[in-house]
Amino acid sequence: MADVTWLGHSCFRLKGKEATIITDPYDPSVGYDLGRPKADIVTVSHGHYDHNFVQGVKGEPRVVDGPGEYEISDVLITGIRTYHDEENGGKRGKNTIYLIEMEGITFCHLGDLGHVLTTEQVESMDKVDVLFVPVGGTFTIDAAQAAEVISEIEPRVVVPMHYKTAASKLPLDPIDKFAKEMGLKTWEPVDRLTVKANSLPEETQVVILDYRSG
Repeated sequence: MADVTWLGHSCFRLKGKEATIITDPYDPSVGYDLGRPKADIVTVSHGHYDHNFVQGVKGEPRVVDGPGEYEISDVLITGIRTYHDEENGGKRGKNTIYLIEMEGITFCHLGDLGHVLTTEQVESMDKVDVLFVPVGGTFTIDAAQAAEVISEIEPRVVVPMHYKTAASKLPLDPIDKFAKEMGLKTWEPVDRLTVKANSLPEETQVVILDYRSG
C-alpha cells in the first residue's frame, strides 16, 4: 500500500513502508507552499526552478535526476529520456520520465513532458498502475495530448498535475479542459490517494487531488 499526496504543481509525496519519495519539488515563487516535506528519495525530471528545488526537502534524501536504473530502499526507479518540447529539447531542453516501483505498484511521473510518446517509449513503460500526467499546456502537453498519452500507456489510475489553480502563478490551463477531454461531467477532489496493489481498478480511473502543503 502507498499513500499519495499532491503538494502542488508536479510535486507529489509517495509514502510506502520502506521509503517516502518527493517528485519535482518547486521553488516557492510558483505560488504553492511546499511546506518543507521530509523524504528518503527526491526525483527531479529536469533542471527548471519549478521542478528542481531539492533544498526545499528535509532530511538527507537521495536525489535522482536523470535516465538510468536506481535501486534505493527497496524502491526501483527507472529514468527514461524524453523532451520538454516537440523539437527534441531544442526549445526547453530534456525531460526525464520516472517509473517508480514500490509496494508492488508501478507509478509513472511524466515530469514536464512536451510531446506525445514514441512507440519505443511506450513499450518501455509496460504495466503502469498510477500515471502522473501534466495537463496544463503552455510548457508541456495540453489536455488533448495528455488524453492521447493516457490512451497509449493505459494506466489503471490517472492523476493530473501541472495545471492552473488558485495558488499557481504560472500561465497554465485549468483542470476543466482535461476533465472534458476525459469525459468527466462532475468531479470531487480528494485529499489523498491510497493505492493497493490488489485493488486497482480494471478500467482507467481519473483521480483529481486537492493541493496540500507538505
